Amino acid sequence: MEDRRLLERRDGDLAGHAERIGQEFREGFEAVDRIGRPAVSVFGSARVSEASAVYAQAREVGQLLVEAGFAVVTGGGPGVMEAANRGARDGDGVSVGFNIELPHEQHENPYLDISVTFRHFYARKTMFVKAAEGFVIFPGGFGTLDELFESLTLIQTGKVLHFPVVLFDSAYWQPLLDWIRGRLLPDGMISPEDLELLEVTDDPGRAVALILECYERNCASMPAEPEKADAQ
Repeated sequence: MEDRRLLERRDGDLAGHAERIGQEFREGFEAVDRIGRPAVSVFGSARVSEASAVYAQAREVGQLLVEAGFAVVTGGGPGVMEAANRGARDGDGVSVGFNIELPHEQHENPYLDISVTFRHFYARKTMFVKAAEGFVIFPGGFGTLDELFESLTLIQTGKVLHFPVVLFDSAYWQPLLDWIRGRLLPDGMISPEDLELLEVTDDPGRAVALILECYERNCASMPAEPEKADAQ
């Protein structure tokens, strides 16, 4: 895999890697330009089955987002990603997938209007942020958590503007939120204002309304200004 070769300490093809990474970023930026409307990035597990409640909820969120005027951007794979893209297709909207080459599990779902398959995670994750007016984050594992905390870090440090980050399924996320409030905040690892970066809901309509309200108020034009200016 390209990332593995790049991260090997003794890899000697630095110029070649730099050129391919640059080409990949350009391809991603061009794909974002083709979306042609505001977009929302939806994240969640690739391992969610079509029969699950989470799949149905992500599909509904995808449809409601396009009906509200947004494109839907996902990682382009199965599970929650497929469900949100499928919902966008149900609503006759724009459905986008930024996929990644993996040795297992990840494959492109059939509900995509714009699709790019990346070799490098960092190029791919940049496109999720560049395209987005907000994030909706469904239950997931390490990859979903990575996307959640990267978005919070970028907002907290002012690298991106303050767009909504919506956690869907309060029961799933509650233990993490309890730890953040019960450990990180009292220990001074985050500021009270940082807690305001997250919204939580179990209602697909509310998830979309939170993003639409922010978009209409242009709240994403205002950077977050937490007391803690770094992300250590």
